[in-house]
Amino acid sequence: MLHEIDLSRVDLNLLVLFETVIEERHVGRSAMRLNLSPSAVSHGLGRLRGLLGDPLFLRTPRGVVPTDRALELATPVAEILAQVRGVIASVEPFDPARSRRRFAIGAPDEASSVFLPPLLKALRRSAPGIDISVRQLLPRQGEPSPALAWSDVIADLEARAMDVAVLPVGDMPERFLVRTLYEEDFVIAMRTGHPFAGDSGIGAYCAMRHLVVSQAGDTTGFVDTALAEHRLSRRIALTVPNFMFALAVLAETDLISALPRRFVAMHAPRFDVVAVEAPMELPRFRISAIVPKVAMMDAGIAWLIGQLEQAGQAV
Repeated sequence: MLHEIDLSRVDLNLLVLFETVIEERHVGRSAMRLNLSPSAVSHGLGRLRGLLGDPLFLRTPRGVVPTDRALELATPVAEILAQVRGVIASVEPFDPARSRRRFAIGAPDEASSVFLPPLLKALRRSAPGIDISVRQLLPRQGEPSPALAWSDVIADLEARAMDVAVLPVGDMPERFLVRTLYEEDFVIAMRTGHPFAGDSGIGAYCAMRHLVVSQAGDTTGFVDTALAEHRLSRRIALTVPNFMFALAVLAETDLISALPRRFVAMHAPRFDVVAVEAPMELPRFRISAIVPKVAMMDAGIAWLIGQLEQAGQAV
């Protein structure tokens, strides 16, 4: 006969404790996050070990490491807790018109600069009590694929360090919901009156001094790959860490830069920066809102995704 666990003896807080420890990988930090003492967390882990018949977490000098069994349980436990949180939240349905909730959205600065203006305009009208925190996201440098470049961000998203990530990717693992906000490509931006505006051929392009946006100062990217197909190259005279700074620099110099079209259309005019079509074919990409599917059980998160989609349609 199967041994049935008496659920009346199971404390739901033990699952919350498990979720926190597997995210923090440290008993002390977990205790601070749960407003408990380290000994209380250790005692709770002992109860979990007895309940589940596995050590779950192994101590190391830097914290704890989950066992294979703990890693197997991580997703099911997260889904269970998401369902419980959804049930509790449903007692008082989410009403954006009355809510005082704060949502955290992670995005690269060029994307947040595009979707934020229409999103904030919509919130002022229909959800005046909702607040937004924006976290700037950066890819890993030198990774060959978007999935690897944004893997740290995806881990943070699953750890609920943010509610939604907005990224230049289209394909994600099955456990994520992906909603395309808009498509983007690149134009060549420069100050008004720049000589390249009158001669925007590929030869003139390569002869110019270029600005590249790179947090780590990398000087090669998709533009250089496109030029290499023509056996051409360019001089990178300056790298800057974000796109708004790039517009400010372009306005005061003779540098030119390949920048996202929608970003330039929305923000370049106040810097007196203009743009022309690129002299070679450059890639297009999708800007997508990404969230774990289990998080969509939260009516507030589902509402936010809808608002982001509408903001994407407005740009």
